Amino acid sequence: MLSTMKPAMQADIEALNSATNFGYLMAVFLWIYGFMSPVSGIVADRLNRKWLIVGSLFVWSAITFAMGYATTFNQLYWLRAGMGVSEALYIPAALSLIADYHDNKTRSLAIGIHMTGLYMGQALGGFGATIAASYSWQSAFTSFGLIGIVYSIVLILFLREKPKEIEPVIVSLKNRILTNEHKKSFLNLSEKNKRESLFKGLTVLLSNISFWVILFYFAVPSLPGWGVKNWLPTLFAENLQIEMSLAGPLSTITIAASSFIGVLFGGILSDRWVQKNIRGRIYTSAIGLGLTIPALLLIGLGSSMLHMVGAVFFFGFGYGMFDANNMPILCQFISAKYRATAYGLMNMTGVFAGAFITNVLGKSTDAGSLGKDFALMSIVVVFALVLQLTVLKPKPVESEISS
Repeated sequence: MLSTMKPAMQADIEALNSATNFGYLMAVFLWIYGFMSPVSGIVADRLNRKWLIVGSLFVWSAITFAMGYATTFNQLYWLRAGMGVSEALYIPAALSLIADYHDNKTRSLAIGIHMTGLYMGQALGGFGATIAASYSWQSAFTSFGLIGIVYSIVLILFLREKPKEIEPVIVSLKNRILTNEHKKSFLNLSEKNKRESLFKGLTVLLSNISFWVILFYFAVPSLPGWGVKNWLPTLFAENLQIEMSLAGPLSTITIAASSFIGVLFGGILSDRWVQKNIRGRIYTSAIGLGLTIPALLLIGLGSSMLHMVGAVFFFGFGYGMFDANNMPILCQFISAKYRATAYGLMNMTGVFAGAFITNVLGKSTDAGSLGKDFALMSIVVVFALVLQLTVLKPKPVESEISS
């Protein structure tokens, strides 16, 4: 939403007339989001995920509402930083909760359906420019912020945490077998294990070669992923010579709709393929990522409506297939009790890649080379694709690890 309303906001906040400054504004969110992601993952593996999700949504929405009252670049900058903290708390908790509720027959589709909500939000954000043109950019922020605050209250009523499978057993033992003295000893040991698990989880993850490959494979596509999210409306406006009020909805709706289809298709295909081939999820993800390579070339170099919209559609479809399978692939290599921590680390690498490319593309915009740099990102995606297909080979006993 912020990227589509840039022209409207530039009239009131002069510092936003510099694409480099706008890149800083987008990047601060990513840097904070990235640094907080591993912490959020560790917290989600140890605390109630329902309240992390609800709290994250409420704070994010409140900050969005407050952005409607910002009058300076510094105010926007610090609000965006706060938004990075709130959003970081959400993804690891949400995806690990979904993964716990679903087995290998429905996990990719469930993750994909969840991702459609994120894409729908991107599409609706594209109308920020339309609202700004009809009313004001301040109204766009306050309206979307209020909607999120109300929805966070709805989640309190309907969202449920899924207890770890070991918890009912522990409760039963404590209530039926152990004496009071033993219960006290058990609780002390439990607290000690919780403290130790923080370091054990990181040790287990960082000593796993497959996890390092997953980190790299997740980070590299994040370069074009975040680049498209933050700079596609600008590229549409420049390459097609159209107003941002049209370029914003056109670009965001196209990428969101195609990604919506991609996550559903990729989720269904992956869940079926993995029943017959243990690498089915990896192959599905690879097909999706492969589609983004020619798409990036056309997005960067295209100059007609047909080329641009077609390329963005294929990018979104392919990226959706990739996105739907990241957590399910992680589940083939990582125990359930470390998944939120693992995804937090993954999110950190992906977001840092996004922060880096957001700054780079901001400078590219000022230099007039935004399209060319978009096309160049396809090269690094090729390397990630080759590495993923070469190294990631889950064993049957590792498939959908649950403990």
